[in-house]
Amino acid sequence: MKEITIGANEEGKRLDSFLKSYLKEASGSFIYKMLRKKNITLNNKKADGKEKLSSGDSIKLFFSDETFEKFRGQKESSGFKNLGDALKTFGEFPVVFEDDNIVLVNKPWGVLSQRASQDDLSLNEWLIDYLYDKGELTKESLSTYRPSICNRLDRNTSGLIICAKTLIGARKMNEIIKDRSVEKYYRTIVTGRIKDGLSLKGFLKKDEKTNKVTIKDKDPKDDSYSYIETEYEPVEYIKDTDLTLLEVKLVTGKPHQIRAHLASIGHPIIGDVKYGGKKIKGLNTQLLHSYRLVFPDNMGEPFTDIEGREFIAQLPDKFKEFLE
Repeated sequence: MKEITIGANEEGKRLDSFLKSYLKEASGSFIYKMLRKKNITLNNKKADGKEKLSSGDSIKLFFSDETFEKFRGQKESSGFKNLGDALKTFGEFPVVFEDDNIVLVNKPWGVLSQRASQDDLSLNEWLIDYLYDKGELTKESLSTYRPSICNRLDRNTSGLIICAKTLIGARKMNEIIKDRSVEKYYRTIVTGRIKDGLSLKGFLKKDEKTNKVTIKDKDPKDDSYSYIETEYEPVEYIKDTDLTLLEVKLVTGKPHQIRAHLASIGHPIIGDVKYGGKKIKGLNTQLLHSYRLVFPDNMGEPFTDIEGREFIAQLPDKFKEFLE
């Protein structure tokens, strides 16, 4: 017999949906048959699968060990075989803020936000390792919910990423990202002098083969293009090098948006050779950093601690060198 105790991350799910996710290799007909025969019970009672789960509920599976392992499948073990590798590879990342539901991490250059292939290690894997190492996750809890990032940065863009530790955290963070009520600001250095702030609007299309985007000022009436909006304010003009330090507000969030939008007005980011940026000795990436996040007011429980708050991720050393 196997007993599962429902936690906050499974609360609100239907029993049959939970079982189909948990017993990955079992058919729906098998699960309903087990429910009818009381080989699967909810709180020691017969269930039909339509019940909504609550935290603390007990699900018992009266299976042999062989049957249980068969229907759990090999995916479980494959998901854990690299547990710990990301933390060993990357070491500790700066944590800017953490509570019971979210972690704000200052991602370094050169780290993927999420893996592009099965063998990659990314911030997602680091997050799992970080929480597992702290004792906040177990292999059992990972089998029903995997913490993950909520917003992405390019591999060579550094700075703040929102990570969800819990399902309620993921739902709320994805909601405020989607409705754009969380404000995202970046710091970057561009070629040329920019005297005034401006709001840029346009339409962006990404070519997956070249991993490069195209921007048009006017609506091309083509569904493959997405509307984008980028705001910026000059922070400092570096006269000796004819460079400007900018703070950029990402209103919409599309791939390579800031890089391509600034290049389209003749002010490419230094080091960003893909979009015409100046090649700098000793710099093999674009100088773009997710610098600060401002959370909206009135987020409600359990997010009152971050309502209206601003969080800042310190600039990387390489960025500071160029400013100095």
